[in-house]
Amino acid sequence: MIQFISLVIPVFNEEANLDNLISRCLTVCEKLQKNYEIILVDDGSRDNSVSKITQAAEKNPNKIIGLLLNRNYGQHAAVMAGFAEAKGDAIITLDADLQNPPEEIPKLVEQLDAGFEVVGSIRMNRQDSLFRRLSSKLVNTMVRQATGVNMHDYGCMLRGYQRHVIEAVLQCHERSTFIPVLANSFAHRTTEVQVEHAARLDGDSKYSLWKLINLQFDLLTSITTLPLRLLTVMGGISAFLGIGFGIFLLVMRFIYGAEWAAKGVFTLFSVQFFFIGLQFMAMGLMGEYLGRIYNDVRARPRYFVKAVVGRNE
Repeated sequence: MIQFISLVIPVFNEEANLDNLISRCLTVCEKLQKNYEIILVDDGSRDNSVSKITQAAEKNPNKIIGLLLNRNYGQHAAVMAGFAEAKGDAIITLDADLQNPPEEIPKLVEQLDAGFEVVGSIRMNRQDSLFRRLSSKLVNTMVRQATGVNMHDYGCMLRGYQRHVIEAVLQCHERSTFIPVLANSFAHRTTEVQVEHAARLDGDSKYSLWKLINLQFDLLTSITTLPLRLLTVMGGISAFLGIGFGIFLLVMRFIYGAEWAAKGVFTLFSVQFFFIGLQFMAMGLMGEYLGRIYNDVRARPRYFVKAVVGRNE
């Protein structure tokens, strides 16, 4: 039975939602009848979020903890900072935009109490755009195939973890990581619950198209080396086709003479450009892996904590 719950919430420019978020989280956590802490990790906000977090932490010491990072490191780094600060037997993550209602938290706590080590959530009646829903479906399918863990919504931040799973995650020092997949690799019993999904009422989404593309690269390169193997296969197929096409040109030259071969020069160029394009794609993908190796070898901290407020030991 879980006795102490840590709620970890990354915050970036969410001043419009913070008052409502904090009030609803406090109400939900009080009803759980367990010890709890709400860790608000400010990820270098440029609005009034830091002030609101500080005020809430000073008003609710040891209930609300403000973890203030010195600059923006990204959502996953902020969550990892929250994990390192969390004291609970179980940790629940939640977005600050209120699209996943805090009132759904008891569903996750119930499954954690039942002994599940990782509890995911499936967003019902999603209020996102068609592009976001389709890309999410594609990514979830890819992750299921790569990991063998049959979870349906890896993009939902509302998730619950047992303490020992988080301790294992914190021992992993790679910089490009996708926390839900990493946590599943250390869990024996996983499950999912259905949760409601609401439209964003205030503020703007922090994930632009470019950030979503970067996230997909981080996800792909952090969970599998399958793309590198596919490159080997594609290279072999390309080489085979190139050799076959060369033999074809040689045979046709002997049959129809040099004039026919000259007239096919543009076909040769088009095939050559196709293979050159494949080579650049391959080099780019290998560069993604090499770049991540470079970042890991430098071993720089994922984040730097500027201040912790509301923690009275």
